[in-house]
Amino acid sequence: MGVAPEPPRASCATAPPGVLKIFGAGLTSGANYKRVLATARFTARELVAEALERYGQRRGRLRAVRRAGPTGHGRHGQRRVAGGAPARAGRLGAPTAGAGAVARCLEQEALGAAVSEGTGAPSWRPQKNRSRAASGGAALASPGPGSGSGVPAGSGGKERSENLSLRRSVSELSLQGRRRRQQERRQQALSMAPGAADTQIVPADPGDFDQLTQCLIQAPSNRPYFLLLQGYQDAQDFVVYVMTREQHVFGRGGTSSSRCGSPGPYVDTFLNAPDILPRHCTVRAGPEPPAMVRPSRGAPVMHNGCLLLREAELHPGDLLGLGEHFLFMYKDPRTGGSGPARPPWLPARPGATPPGPGWAFSCRLCGRGLQERGEALAAYLDGREPVLRFRPREEEALLGEIVRTAASGAGDLPPLGPATLLALCVQHSARELELGHLPRLLGRLARLIKEAVWEKIKEIGDRQPENHPEGIPEVPLTPEAVSVELRPLMLWMANTTELLSFVQEKVLEMEKEADQEGLSSDPQLCNDLELCDEAMALLDEVIMCTFQQSVYYLTKTLYSTLPALLDSNPFTAGADLPGPGAELGAMPPGLRPTLGVFQAALELTSQCELHPDLVSQTFGYLFFFSNASLLNSLMERGQGRPFYQWSRAVQIRTNLDLVLDWLQGAGLGDIATEFFRKLSIAVNLLCVPRTSLLKASWSSLRTDHSTLTPAQLHHLLSHYQLGPGRGPPPAWDPPPAEQDAVDTGDIFESFSSHPPLILPLGSSRLRLTGPVTDDALHRELRRLRRLLWDLEQQELPANHRHGPPVASPP
Repeated sequence: MGVAPEPPRASCATAPPGVLKIFGAGLTSGANYKRVLATARFTARELVAEALERYGQRRGRLRAVRRAGPTGHGRHGQRRVAGGAPARAGRLGAPTAGAGAVARCLEQEALGAAVSEGTGAPSWRPQKNRSRAASGGAALASPGPGSGSGVPAGSGGKERSENLSLRRSVSELSLQGRRRRQQERRQQALSMAPGAADTQIVPADPGDFDQLTQCLIQAPSNRPYFLLLQGYQDAQDFVVYVMTREQHVFGRGGTSSSRCGSPGPYVDTFLNAPDILPRHCTVRAGPEPPAMVRPSRGAPVMHNGCLLLREAELHPGDLLGLGEHFLFMYKDPRTGGSGPARPPWLPARPGATPPGPGWAFSCRLCGRGLQERGEALAAYLDGREPVLRFRPREEEALLGEIVRTAASGAGDLPPLGPATLLALCVQHSARELELGHLPRLLGRLARLIKEAVWEKIKEIGDRQPENHPEGIPEVPLTPEAVSVELRPLMLWMANTTELLSFVQEKVLEMEKEADQEGLSSDPQLCNDLELCDEAMALLDEVIMCTFQQSVYYLTKTLYSTLPALLDSNPFTAGADLPGPGAELGAMPPGLRPTLGVFQAALELTSQCELHPDLVSQTFGYLFFFSNASLLNSLMERGQGRPFYQWSRAVQIRTNLDLVLDWLQGAGLGDIATEFFRKLSIAVNLLCVPRTSLLKASWSSLRTDHSTLTPAQLHHLLSHYQLGPGRGPPPAWDPPPAEQDAVDTGDIFESFSSHPPLILPLGSSRLRLTGPVTDDALHRELRRLRRLLWDLEQQELPANHRHGPPVASPP
């Protein structure tokens, strides 16, 4: 069977252009096909390049080019693999019968569109939006504008267009909308050009319109974003960086530097400048303003022209510089405006109100006049805001001055004044200075306090009578003398307790921020936390030592006054027993020394503003010592002489009740009742009438006085005075099961079983918000500020130094 001869073909020079359908499902997911107008001069490589541009691809392979000549039906067409040989449009197949009208309509529409735009090839090129959301991923794509569609000529154009629209695919119909949008954007671009209202501007190259429309970016309306003002590589940098999460991380990415080889930190926006760290900066913008910006350790970050070392507020319109190349402006359309009416980074207008005291010693005073800077500095030096600014080089001198002033007792600072001033130093370091500065400051601060406390303890010990040279009689301590000696230690205990609570809050904030940023395993952070723990351990040691020394001297004074509770008779001739809440002077003479020690300790803790938890524990230890000391004396008194009898027990019970009533009036009744329980039970046993006591058995007495040990109960019963020649009845003998506990048990209380010291939990009581209302604290704050000013002036040449400025009168 012979092969039919090939039908005659049109000449390459005279044949009309053909329309090729390029199927690109392998390039773009969900795409149908793109149409390419081909002439006889086109090569296959040029067609492939044109098709790739239509699909927004710069590199790749096009699997097949579908030839859709005048037929317009895919299943009748032919498929040709793209190669480097010329694709001659003149060799397209002849029209298929019955499809000539549709084919001519397609050709005229495509050719008309190309001619109307002044080019031989259509310019349906998708545009790349110059904005990026979470630039670690793909750029935000916007539908590319298409060229305007030409209208087929002839009287039957309308009918042919209607018939043609029934056969067009979704991809073809979307191209018409793209052409219209591109035409509208071009008109908008032309209207924005200078002189557009007076002059008709017609660029020679349609590509200029494409580049111009790329610059017409509409910023997001519901998310914060960063506007790039200066970048590193214009070809790769985007204009807008949108925040897609509440926490947005800028960085270079890359692998982690940790030894364990964990993956690199998560980064939302990749910046490829060489001075950008893998995790450079973090911005948190929640639903409510303000946003917060925090630099990573060692990352150069500028905020409104100032070097940013710690977390700071970020407001719309603020400038954020990352490294030496990138400069962004923060915008938040959710706030309802484009930012403040006047950006904070602009110099102040002439005659403007001087900035607040917080701007002193800051580069934010740049651009202001000499008088304005002087007024701002004077406002800071004399202001009442709880702010104490210093440079790292002045830290040692400042901390030493505060600790020395507190140790010497100079000035008239309030009780918690030293802790307040030291907390201001900690707060300034945590907010303004570099991330690694706070642990070093805490370590230096804790060592200074420990040295001052140790020196004070040594001074008090040297003044004690037992340490005097031989031959000098020992004088017992009085409550007044003990109060004077212990006041410095009690003040250090109160101040260190509040300072430790404040430091714990700052360390917890540091750990929380590290967890939020995913840096909990960072080696530098772990080292900082270890330094903070060491500093807090030193402060803890200071509290423990001052507490031990305080209760030691108080119990030492009590030891010489407590025996009077067992020996004195409250029923003196003509004296009435005082009621609850009586003054110390109204108490029986035998009880005044003991109650005087309690009153001196109570006044001392109140004057030093000791934490309530430590006040309770201090008196808990004093009552524990008093109970053990009195009970041991009671056990010792009954061994050698007749002491356990009803009349003596009634006197002891009355003295103990008067002491408990007085402590109840002082607000210490609950603590005293708890710690004096064992002594009270022992005295109650001795107060039982003799006739009733003789009827009781060992088991009933053990049940009624279970707080006493078997050895203590047996000691009291065996030495109880029943009368001349009468011994204890057999009913008081312990059973064989308890005989061993009676024989081996200790009748004396141990002083080593005292309750442990538990440091207070919760927030610090230091007040670091609002103006300083205490005049003495304000004077000390002003003195320290001027000290820092003098230290700064000493670094300048002699001809550049001057005294602190004075604010002009209003």
